[in-house]
Amino acid sequence: MNDASPNEPNANAALRLGLWDAVSLVIGIVVGTSIFRTAPEVFQNTAGPWSALGAWTLGGLLSIVGALCYAELATTYTRAGGDYEYLTRAFGAWAGFLFGWTQLTAVLTSSIGTMAYTFADYGVRLFGLGDAAGVWLATTPIVGATILNALGTTLGKSTQNVCTVAKVLGLIGVVAAGVACADWGNLAPAESTPTASPSSISFGLAMVFVLYAYGGWNDAAFVAAEVRDRRRNLPLALIGGVLGVTAVYLAVNVAYLAGLGFDNARATRTPATDVIEAAIGSVGGSLASILVMISALGAINGMVLVGSRVYAAAGADHRSLRWLSGWDAERGAPRAALIAQAVVALAMVFAVNRINPGDGFGTLLAATAPVFWSFLMGTGASVIVLRWRDPLRERPFAVPFYPLPPLVFCATCGYMLWSSLTYALSISPWLPLMGAGPVAVGLVVYLATPRGHASRFAD
Repeated sequence: MNDASPNEPNANAALRLGLWDAVSLVIGIVVGTSIFRTAPEVFQNTAGPWSALGAWTLGGLLSIVGALCYAELATTYTRAGGDYEYLTRAFGAWAGFLFGWTQLTAVLTSSIGTMAYTFADYGVRLFGLGDAAGVWLATTPIVGATILNALGTTLGKSTQNVCTVAKVLGLIGVVAAGVACADWGNLAPAESTPTASPSSISFGLAMVFVLYAYGGWNDAAFVAAEVRDRRRNLPLALIGGVLGVTAVYLAVNVAYLAGLGFDNARATRTPATDVIEAAIGSVGGSLASILVMISALGAINGMVLVGSRVYAAAGADHRSLRWLSGWDAERGAPRAALIAQAVVALAMVFAVNRINPGDGFGTLLAATAPVFWSFLMGTGASVIVLRWRDPLRERPFAVPFYPLPPLVFCATCGYMLWSSLTYALSISPWLPLMGAGPVAVGLVVYLATPRGHASRFAD
C-alpha cells in the first residue's frame, strides 16, 4: 500500500517536531480555559471533595485508555491527518472526507472561535475596553496564530512551547496560592447543602464536564508525519501528555478546594480568580485574566497548527478539496489550509457576534458536540476494524489488553454522544439538526464530486 506520493503532505512534511513539541501540543490544546470554567460544575454534581477529585481522576484514566488506542493508530499509520487517515482506512474515503469537512466547517473552527471569544472576554475586562472591542480582540489570536504557523512549523511549535510553559507555570502559581490560603478544615460540604448526596445521574453529568475539559488530547496524532522517531515519541507524547494534564487538573482542583472550601468552590464562577485574590489581594484578578488569556492563546495556536494538517491531508486525496493540499515545503507550512481555517473561524466570530452576541458559541458547540463524539467513537472502532482488515501490518505499539481499551473508549464516546444529544435537545429540538447540517452538506459534496481519491488505498 502506497502511503505517500510527492504531491501529498507526507512527502513535504519534514520531521520538525520532537518529543517535547508533541507533549506541548497535547498539554497546550487540552489545558485551554475549561479548567477555569468547568470545575464549579463538577463540584455542583458531586457529593464532596473526594468524589470530585475521583471524577477528575476517572476522566484522566479514560483519556489514557483513549491515548493507548491512538498510540497504536498513530505509530501504525503515520501519514498526516490523524483521525482523517484512520477513518479513511477503516471505513472508506467517505468517512475521512466527512471528518475533514466537518472539522473545517464546524467542529474545530468553532472550538477556535470559542477560545478566541474567551481570550477577548478576559482582555476586555483586563484592559477596560468597551464591549464593541471584544469581537475585534477575538480576531487577534486567530490571525496571529495563523501568521506564525504560515511562517513555518518551527515558529509555530516555538510559540506553542512558550505558551505551554507559561500556562503550566501560571497554574503552579494557582496551586501555590491555594496552599497559601488553605483552610483544610473547610473542605467538607455543609450538611445543609442540597446536593450532598447526588444521584448517579448528577455524577454522570459531572463526568460530562470532566471529559469536556480533557478534550483535545488526540490532536497530536494530526501531526504524526512530522514527529521525529515517531515509534517512540508518539506513544510517549500521547500517554505522557494525558498523564501531565491529569496531574495538573488534580493539583489545580485541590488548590480550589484548599483555598475556597468545597461549598465556595461549588458556588463561584471564577475559582482561579478567587483563589489568587484570597492569597495576594485584588491584583489577583488581573493576574488570573492574564493566565486565562495565555492559556487560550496556547490552545488556539495548537489547534491552528494541527487542524491545518487534517485539511491538507484531505485535500491531497479529494478533488473537491484539492485547493487545501498546498504545502510550503521549505517552511513546513500548509498555507492554503491555514488560510481557509482562519477564514472560516473569523467568519464564525463575526457571524456569532451579530446573530447571538451573548452565548452564540456555546450554542454552536452544543450543536456540534454530537458530531465530535461520533467521529471520536469511529476512530476508537478503527482500532478493531483495522486489526481485522489489516492484520499483517506491523504495529510498533500495540494496545495492551486488546480489545478491552478500544471497547472502553468507544463506550465512553457513546456515553458522551448520548449526553451531548440530550443536552442539545434540551436547548432546542432543532439544535442536533443544526450540528448535522455540515455533515449532510459534506456528504452531498462528496457524492457530487467525481472519484479520484481511492487509488491510494488500493493494495
